[in-house]
Amino acid sequence: MRILVTGGAGFIGANFVRLLLAEHSDDEVINLDLLTYAGNLENLAGVENHPRYRFVRGDIADRQLVGALLDQGIEAVVNFAAESHVDRSIADPDAFLHTNVAGTLALLDCARRAGVKRFVQVSTDEVYGSLGPTGVFTEQSPLQPSSPYAASKAAADLLALSFRTTYGLPVMVTRCSNNFGPYQFPEKVIPLFVTNLLDDQPVPLYGDGLNVRDWIHVADHCTAVAAVLRHGQPGEVYNVGARCERTNRELTELILAELGKPPALIRHVTDRLGHDRRYAMDPAKIERELGWRPRHEFRQALRQTIAWYRDQRSWWERIKSGAYTDYYERMYGERLRQGLPA
Repeated sequence: MRILVTGGAGFIGANFVRLLLAEHSDDEVINLDLLTYAGNLENLAGVENHPRYRFVRGDIADRQLVGALLDQGIEAVVNFAAESHVDRSIADPDAFLHTNVAGTLALLDCARRAGVKRFVQVSTDEVYGSLGPTGVFTEQSPLQPSSPYAASKAAADLLALSFRTTYGLPVMVTRCSNNFGPYQFPEKVIPLFVTNLLDDQPVPLYGDGLNVRDWIHVADHCTAVAAVLRHGQPGEVYNVGARCERTNRELTELILAELGKPPALIRHVTDRLGHDRRYAMDPAKIERELGWRPRHEFRQALRQTIAWYRDQRSWWERIKSGAYTDYYERMYGERLRQGLPA
């Protein structure tokens, strides 16, 4: 299959590109990525010269570029391209609307005109909003996004599904819980905490630390997307998760214990605006219909992830020292220097 992967230089996209090239010998991959602050070609070191891989720098909202790429025999599109950090969306929503809404719309329209046979819109559990102390999100749960980021992803999902209903574009949507693993940009909680602690710096814990997240290793997410790409039913939504709920405080304590660092390095900080209290995904549909199962046990995978960041110091040091533009320096520079999330 000839596949256009958008956002393939980001954390999840790069892991997905690696999966396709390693496990699907008939796939050819074109990776379209604008290389904004979180896009990093170092995430694809070792595959850049692969005979079935090509990188193109560009914006998914550039219809002329996207159309030209799709005319090169592209059979499927997997859209990972997104602005994805909640705090950034609170400070500056415009970029999220451009990429996540206008960009997805452009991509869908170009795919429709090119007659693409499969289109996977990669989304997030955050479109469902905050869950109470019991229950889980199913594909029938109402969309109640709490942040500009989540609202932009919900809008993109609905646009994608509307293209199935209106134009017959074979679109499928995946909604996944919190990812972790190698190559994650160190503004997200696990790599931020690990890299701070490796330098004996404090870690910022929002509020009371009792917000609950459902964690999945990025490799399991990627196999789920691959299963939907090949076997999912057009017009369907598939929730992806590993049934692995942890409070943020539990997660922090696990990381501290693994690195042998003292609890005194925890710094409680003012809670995020509109901070969702709990997420929990029900992946029964994708398990039942597509036979997908997560393969990674959380504690072992977390230990392996921490070891990866310990061994890849040069990768994250370059990012933490130089990945921020003048804009983000003005917006967040002091917080970053204090070891706080952007």
